[in-house]
Amino acid sequence: MGSRAKARWTAALLGFTGLLCIVLGGVMIVAVPSIIKQQVHKNVRIDPSSLSFSMWKEIPVPFYLSVYFFDIVNPKEILEGEKPRVRERGPYVYREYRHKRNITFNDNDTVSFLEYRNFQFQPEKSSGSESDYIFMPNILVLSAAMMMEHKPLSTKLFLTLTFGTLGQRAFMNRTVGEIMWGYNDPLVNIVNRFFPEAFPSQGKFGLFAELNNSNSGLFTVFTGIKNFSRIHLVDKWNGLSKVNFWHSDQCNMINGTSGQMWAPFMTPESSLEFYSPEACRSMKLVYKESGMFEGIPTFRFKAPDTLFANGSVYPPNEGFCPCLESGIQNVSTCRFNAPLFLSHPHFYNADPLLADAVLGLQPNEKEHSLFLDVHPVTGIPMNCSVKLQLSLYIKAIKGIGQTGKIEPVVLPLLWFEERGAMEGETLQTFYTQLVLMPKVLHYAQYVLLALGCVLLLVPVIYLIRSQGPEDAESQPRPATQPDWLPSPYAPLLQDSLSGRPASPRV
Repeated sequence: MGSRAKARWTAALLGFTGLLCIVLGGVMIVAVPSIIKQQVHKNVRIDPSSLSFSMWKEIPVPFYLSVYFFDIVNPKEILEGEKPRVRERGPYVYREYRHKRNITFNDNDTVSFLEYRNFQFQPEKSSGSESDYIFMPNILVLSAAMMMEHKPLSTKLFLTLTFGTLGQRAFMNRTVGEIMWGYNDPLVNIVNRFFPEAFPSQGKFGLFAELNNSNSGLFTVFTGIKNFSRIHLVDKWNGLSKVNFWHSDQCNMINGTSGQMWAPFMTPESSLEFYSPEACRSMKLVYKESGMFEGIPTFRFKAPDTLFANGSVYPPNEGFCPCLESGIQNVSTCRFNAPLFLSHPHFYNADPLLADAVLGLQPNEKEHSLFLDVHPVTGIPMNCSVKLQLSLYIKAIKGIGQTGKIEPVVLPLLWFEERGAMEGETLQTFYTQLVLMPKVLHYAQYVLLALGCVLLLVPVIYLIRSQGPEDAESQPRPATQPDWLPSPYAPLLQDSLSGRPASPRV
């Protein structure tokens, strides 16, 4: 009886433990989503105590800027009216460092900051050096010619004479470093003297001169500490709630985030909207597919077909016009009135007439589309590749000899890719804190339920198995028949039937 009682108590204890596991698992099923949500809220808001604050302040992700130039093969023939022919040169790769300064927390649940960028050339990752020469359109000459199109003939002739005196031509042969970061030019000095606000950088003219060792403007964004529904959204840029570059209120709106983090708990119906100072406008990316990055689940977002569509194809973009063919955006109003256009590389996803007008272009989705891979639970980008092209609209202007017989064409100057991916210790910390731990909690609740069910079966099985023998022992046994009584099955008449008298039994 001692061993039987001990087994009974053991079974009862295991059953009670199983019941506790089931209750705990049920509680976790209800509570874990709320716990995960609270942890995400705590760690993604812009707060010095949050896990992501250091990542937001000093971006640890290595960013690289890869620049591809369109080297003009036939500059003389273009002046005679022939179709331009280009060849792609590059990439010329730069390591991009980003850090925030003047971080100021405001009383209205916002934080203001300046983000500075610095670029360092990476020879080992590049297909060439910054001393390589590239034939390109002379942006200053051809832009000035376009601005003078409707001016009096005398003004145009004076400009032609000025260009000739300074040795300026429609096309130039400059090094990669000069095109990127600026070059001294007598025309630049003249323009800066008479039009001091014409160029963002004084003394030199370069396509990326304003980006190196400078900031992209004063951003004021919501922290999400008091009102989580507005986390990371831009409140103001340079003190403005909307810009004035474009011709409609919708196009001038500053929407979305600053392009570094988004609100958590995304769904396939979510979109990525952000304001880009370089493009002078807000942009929206749409969901494409789900995937994995280094074991971390992600949502991939891409540019919609309407991103650079003209107003006739996509009416909401009418405010960005005057437009040419669909697929390119006129950015002259925010780029010192030069006839510059923004698009996807090689005029990908644009009107085919644009690529057909320039020999040497081969647009394709794999090489020329942009994407962002974002962790949907936290809204933090894991991997991104932003690809854009800068082009110049050129044509012959009557009265300005330097433009010759150039046929109207949107001529690509260069395209660039900004790419970054989380890696190293930052990736491991992110995975452990925001992916692995929630996953462990998620599976733990079901493990507890399963374990509880198994343990709860132990006393049930023990009861069933122990009940059989005990019942058999407790049933009354039939009385033993004395030996002198005849068996009820004995043939009492057997002797009579055989002719012999039955023998009496004693």
